[in-house]
Amino acid sequence: MSEVTWRLSVFIGVLLVMALWEFLSPKRKPRYSRKQRWPANLAIVAVDTVLLRMIAPIGLTGVAVWASEKEWGLFHYFSRATDNELPFGLVFLASLVVLDIVLYWQHRLFHRIPVLWRMHRVHHADPDFDVTTGLRFHPAEIVLSFFIKAAAILALGAPALAVVVFEVILNACSLFNHGNVALPKPLERAVRKVLITQELHRIHHSVEKEETNSNYGFSVSWWDHLFGSFTAKPRSGSDQIDIGLTEYRDASITTRLWGLLKIPFRN
Repeated sequence: MSEVTWRLSVFIGVLLVMALWEFLSPKRKPRYSRKQRWPANLAIVAVDTVLLRMIAPIGLTGVAVWASEKEWGLFHYFSRATDNELPFGLVFLASLVVLDIVLYWQHRLFHRIPVLWRMHRVHHADPDFDVTTGLRFHPAEIVLSFFIKAAAILALGAPALAVVVFEVILNACSLFNHGNVALPKPLERAVRKVLITQELHRIHHSVEKEETNSNYGFSVSWWDHLFGSFTAKPRSGSDQIDIGLTEYRDASITTRLWGLLKIPFRN
């Protein structure tokens, strides 16, 4: 199975499982129907994909292969300096961990730096919270994120396999933790010790600024604990969290593709 086929299969599989789970057992009643929200959320990911393929056709895996051929990055430097090849397992795991930390801080900076927040608020302006919210990112953010990840891969000399696995995990976790579902409470308490669950990430989509500026992790919850951005419970309770941004309540903006694309340029 090719890399593209494998990644697409996992993506579609997780998307379908989460959509079915939401249909059978939704956590919250949405403000808008799927017919109102999903076309724009799915369309913007199609725009993102086409644009990224045009700008960077080799993808992040191609960046990793190129870095390996040129022996760029810390891992190659240490191998040359010690005249010993670092164990692949160690390099693989270290790459996953470091790339995840990079994504944590990227996310945090997109909240803190005004020009970056303009792009990222497309994601937070979704008036509801479900699996398609995990796909809803402005093309400018997707392109910038690509170059941030590419720079990290080059700096590390991360192997191509680690990059592929990281991207698959990242996409699967984004679909999972944006689901309009809830794990059984005993299971959720156990899972949140390792992963960002729906309950934790729903807090991140609250209109309350101090809650929005917390729980930045995409996959594991460790970095929020380590860097002091963890929020365990929302003020208003899980079922009463007001989702979205108070300044974006107009459905013609928040549920239409053209409206989403214009959000970064609005005052």
